[in-house]
Amino acid sequence: MPMVFVIGGLAGQSLASNVCWATLPISMIVFGSMTTAPWLSQVMQNHGRKLGFFIGALGGVIGASICAYALTQSSFTLFMIGSYFTGIYMSAQGFFRFAAVDTASESFRPKAISYVMAGGLVSAIMGPQLLNLTTDAFVIPFLGAYLTIIAINVIGSIAFLFLRIPLPAKPTEADGKSRTRLELLMTPRIAVSIICAMVSYALMNLVMTATPLAVVGCGYAQSSASNVVMAHVLGMFVPSFFTGHLIARYGTEKIVGSGLAILCLAGIVNLAGTDLLNFYGGLILLGIGWNFGFIGATSMLAGAHTPAEGGKVQGMNDMLVFGMVTIGSIASGGLMNCSGGTPVQGWVSVNLAMVPFLLLAGGSLVWLIKQNRRFA
Repeated sequence: MPMVFVIGGLAGQSLASNVCWATLPISMIVFGSMTTAPWLSQVMQNHGRKLGFFIGALGGVIGASICAYALTQSSFTLFMIGSYFTGIYMSAQGFFRFAAVDTASESFRPKAISYVMAGGLVSAIMGPQLLNLTTDAFVIPFLGAYLTIIAINVIGSIAFLFLRIPLPAKPTEADGKSRTRLELLMTPRIAVSIICAMVSYALMNLVMTATPLAVVGCGYAQSSASNVVMAHVLGMFVPSFFTGHLIARYGTEKIVGSGLAILCLAGIVNLAGTDLLNFYGGLILLGIGWNFGFIGATSMLAGAHTPAEGGKVQGMNDMLVFGMVTIGSIASGGLMNCSGGTPVQGWVSVNLAMVPFLLLAGGSLVWLIKQNRRFA
């Protein structure tokens, strides 16, 4: 995914007839993830995680193949179709964190989520380096990167053969009636966890999607953009080694609140200037804020429903989260390329757009804390 998010906007910019739509392929990836989440979650609920993850890998192979072909034909439309199939993979890998808690005890649940998310550290290191090695391997820019993505999906799917997670137990009469989706959404803890996950992920994606365009637009090399994204993804996943421990010690609400505060600080650093140091500092903070906010919200959600409600809740959560991320990624290109006369003005607009959503998530979290105190 780091490879895809670095080259998606740049490739889209080279193919689109209007630069305002440069990040639309990334939006299509996230839209694919949003529309896939509900049915893929149900497939996993009924037939197991293994099948769902194989479907995701197949989507990744098909998506990268279509994108590679689109580059040879200079077709923006085909590139968009390939991006949608890539979204199926993105949706499936999003369920890794839920699979981590399927066989974990309640006390180990936050750490299980955190450790699995820490696997992204490998992608943070390898992704941008593979991109630097493969982007110009062929005459057609980015073609080598998409061929590499095909290989990663094929080789990586071998790991699923060793996955052993039992199917969730079917609800019995003793368990009572399962809540409807509306009832689940009206549960305060579920509602706030979804809001905080939506905002954390969408704002991270909003800024990260615009970053390669901003870095290159400010006169730096594409390799600098890759390195900034690598630093960002390190910020996303390195904290995962201890985020679960922090959640277990201080509670989900405090960690989610810390994540929102760090996202705010990332915006301040980005607005302070366009030196490479600002890009590195802002994007690292953006990754850490996403880690605390998203892992904390996932942990909060995992403890707010029964196993039988898992497929319903998880699919609904990811549909709403990636729906918000879709909006953010579409807005990213428009704000970056079409809200001002220069890349610097566009970058300022992108970061200012974070403010109302941080206020929404922060307000909902404060409300939940007050509700919990009142209930106690």
